[in-house]
Amino acid sequence: MDLRIFTEPQQGATYDTLLTVAKATEDLGFDAFFRSDHYLKMGNVEGLPGPTDAWITLAGLARDTKRIRLGTLMTAATFRLPGVLALQVAQVDQMSGGRVELGLGAGWFEEEHRAYGIPFPKEKFARLEEQLAIVTGLWATEVGKTFNFHGTYYDLTDSPALPKPAQAKVPVLIGGHGATRTPRLAARYAAEFNIPFASIEDSERQFGRVRAAAEEAGRAADSLTYSNALVVCVGKDDQEVARRAAAIGREAGELKINGLAGTPDEVIDKIGRYAEIGSSRIYLQILDLDDLDHLELISSRVQSQLT
Repeated sequence: MDLRIFTEPQQGATYDTLLTVAKATEDLGFDAFFRSDHYLKMGNVEGLPGPTDAWITLAGLARDTKRIRLGTLMTAATFRLPGVLALQVAQVDQMSGGRVELGLGAGWFEEEHRAYGIPFPKEKFARLEEQLAIVTGLWATEVGKTFNFHGTYYDLTDSPALPKPAQAKVPVLIGGHGATRTPRLAARYAAEFNIPFASIEDSERQFGRVRAAAEEAGRAADSLTYSNALVVCVGKDDQEVARRAAAIGREAGELKINGLAGTPDEVIDKIGRYAEIGSSRIYLQILDLDDLDHLELISSRVQSQLT
């Protein structure tokens, strides 16, 4: 089971804070550092000093880290034109030496669009489908040839399809709870399917849909990686679990049901149950970015038992 660190910087984080967490991620042996792509805080938090842009952050981390994978859960297709996004991701991949992954979703948080003057179209999923075709098509176009795409929402003519990423194929992540269109898109474009904040039962059901969609598309179901994203709250004992839960405004009992919470042994047991239904990677949502002891505990007492 791969464990990746997943942050929500819109809740309040500077680049320096994110860099500290990313370096701890690397030093403690985790597989990757991912971040959300949001421009507005959620819930009852101050959110200071304000949001940071996901791909600007990852560009900095590409130069300031050496080993870990870097990516988004999820970049909103509403935020960037597909040609620009393909260029940005390719450049950050070059800057990292080929360590970037692109999680791409339709976008859902209408308030952040209003707050920053970003259009929030009704046909978001149809736009996402065209974006996936364009981004992957641009990267796959041979050097010296051009890329053309004439869709309902985007039109590209004689694009040189440059620059290219450092990787031969940047892994694309698609995720969500949709029963029909989401599995179909994952089967067509994704290297990995991720389901966020879902129970073991719901995850198993959704993984089954994606596997079926892949086989229907003529693709081996096992050619995709299946992953979960879950809030994590680990403590040496129940008292420490309760303290860490309170620090992020949650209840320990609720987190034990809806996330990965408890003592190391409890968390290892629950991770094992996700593994049994086909999950091979978990994104650990870290909400208290100042608690580096939390990361150290997960590394030494949880991750060490999974390898």
